[in-house]
Amino acid sequence: MRDEKLLKDLTQLWGVAGFEKQVRQFIEKQAAPYADEIFTDAMGNLIVHKNGTGKKDAKKIMYAAHMDEIGFMVKTIEADGRLRVCNLGWNWTGSAYNGRVQFKNGVKGVVSCIGPIEEANNKAGKLYIDIGATSKEDAMKVVHLGDACGYMGEYLELQNDRICSKSLDNRIGCYQLLEALKENKDCFNDIYYVFCVQEELGCRGSKPAAERIRPDIGIAVDITPAHDYPCDLEGSNEVDGGIGIKICDPSVVSDEDVVEAMIACCENNHIPYQREVIDQGGTDASSMNISGLGVRTGGVVVVTRYPHCQSAVASKKDIEAGIDLINAFSQYEFKF
Repeated sequence: MRDEKLLKDLTQLWGVAGFEKQVRQFIEKQAAPYADEIFTDAMGNLIVHKNGTGKKDAKKIMYAAHMDEIGFMVKTIEADGRLRVCNLGWNWTGSAYNGRVQFKNGVKGVVSCIGPIEEANNKAGKLYIDIGATSKEDAMKVVHLGDACGYMGEYLELQNDRICSKSLDNRIGCYQLLEALKENKDCFNDIYYVFCVQEELGCRGSKPAAERIRPDIGIAVDITPAHDYPCDLEGSNEVDGGIGIKICDPSVVSDEDVVEAMIACCENNHIPYQREVIDQGGTDASSMNISGLGVRTGGVVVVTRYPHCQSAVASKKDIEAGIDLINAFSQYEFKF
């Protein structure tokens, strides 16, 4: 990989949806030396601009990678010190059960369930967090209503150049944009690398960012669920199948010309790729698509196993292929 330590560091940052400040500060420090312009908007999106050389023939391209990760928020503190929670993003109660979480202030806890986990029916309201407190008053010394927590999940090296960690969704995309930014030298098109907030809460951050930028093309840089192992989803996404080029998901149909350009970039530059179609989920492509008077959109997505938990798995080769595609697409001279 280009800089595996950077990816590892990104995954281990705490940045639950709506509370992305620590991640943004880290990324800003990494990006600033390479930016022609860099600023944070009112939503908390970090917008990094790199001027293009193509002048009137250049396109304005916005890449959106979200900084936030899924987690929980405290909604009730019980008399015995247990913390009752609600979702921040979409959580599997099954994978959260008996897992470890951490609050922004460093307090740690274990997720458990009221009654059998099989009867929770994926409802976060059945879960609680045990931080070791013995009473409500004891718990409130370190945790308050409205405090958020995220999963703990160390970065692991697996076999065959695969990795496992929490928050690969979507620190992978953040890593890809940072590496693409570093390699952007004399790029033809005008590029905005946008590190978005609150994607897991409904793709909230990317829409106002797109309204500000008014791009000609908007590209979500994210992960997508794998279908090449026994699971509850069906499709054709494969780990090690190359970088995913988004064709369609329930929230967006990618622009035909954008897809055609991405395929051309991959084939002309020998970048392994796969066409991505999913019937559950979505990305920031959806909100960019309907921003302003409408934006041509597409997606660069890394196929990932076990998403939305503390132990997602992805391929280093697919991640690196995504950076190669972003770089090639940024240089592409569009005919529309």
